[in-house]
Amino acid sequence: MHPAKGIAFKLGSVTMFIIMSALIKSVSDHVPAGEAVFFRSALAIPVILMWLWTRGDIKMGLRVASPLGHFWRGFVGTAAMGCMFAGLGLLPLPEVTAIGYAAPLLTVIFAAMFLGEDVRAFRMFAVGLGLVGVLIILSPRLTLFEGDTVQTSEATGAIIVLMGAVCAALAQIYVRKLVQSEQTSAIVFYFSVTSTVLSLLTLPFGWVVPAPHELLMLCLAGILGGIGQIFLTSAYRFADASVVAPFDYASMIMALGIGYFIFSEVPSKTMIGGACLVILAGVMIIWREHRLGLQRSRARSGMTPQG
Repeated sequence: MHPAKGIAFKLGSVTMFIIMSALIKSVSDHVPAGEAVFFRSALAIPVILMWLWTRGDIKMGLRVASPLGHFWRGFVGTAAMGCMFAGLGLLPLPEVTAIGYAAPLLTVIFAAMFLGEDVRAFRMFAVGLGLVGVLIILSPRLTLFEGDTVQTSEATGAIIVLMGAVCAALAQIYVRKLVQSEQTSAIVFYFSVTSTVLSLLTLPFGWVVPAPHELLMLCLAGILGGIGQIFLTSAYRFADASVVAPFDYASMIMALGIGYFIFSEVPSKTMIGGACLVILAGVMIIWREHRLGLQRSRARSGMTPQG
């Protein structure tokens, strides 16, 4: 294990994904979300294949034991991506990022519902705290449905992004099942393939011919998304999840900076306060998962907490 390398890769992945989101947002006024998903997914495929080739891992890395599992993971993951991309066209980047933090909280609930994981009081309290934070972020938006067109679109955007977080959490449940039989590289690769194919189903709903600068942005988003996925995979090769997971929240700092300096987005105190609650809840869950991991390790090795 090399924690410093793991953290570096994690921060690299967070940076790639935030820049990718900013690129998608920059073309969202003209390019539909489904078309953006296509470019994000299709351009990531050659990047991932090149990575596997340099590792000499193409043959083993792309073996599939559960094709249907990959499809369903790809289906809900594509829905999550499409919702997030649609939300970027309607809401400020920091707000989309903050609502997206609901995904790991919902994953805890879904893991208890669908995987039979034992979720006790501490983690349920943390999930409740985080969901209160999400409601605080959403509250100014959900009062706007009776406002003007701009306000209504913002309220709709908030609901769409929250739906994306739900789909992202469901995708994580499928990933937890897949890792029991599949290589991580196969999960990453076939998600890109599935989302590329599924995004083509949105063609009848108004794809456009991107302007040259928009095409450049979309291609860069796809390449950076692929690189970010590789960095994320590498992070968990070099360090435990409990070490690198908290660095996900560096994305809020980056989103605030990009939102302010690039898109002239000034976050509200309500959004910042709600985001802080969500981040606190996420860190509490990560800490608890780490403690449970230590206890399981001691149990397997026959150690007592003191020994």
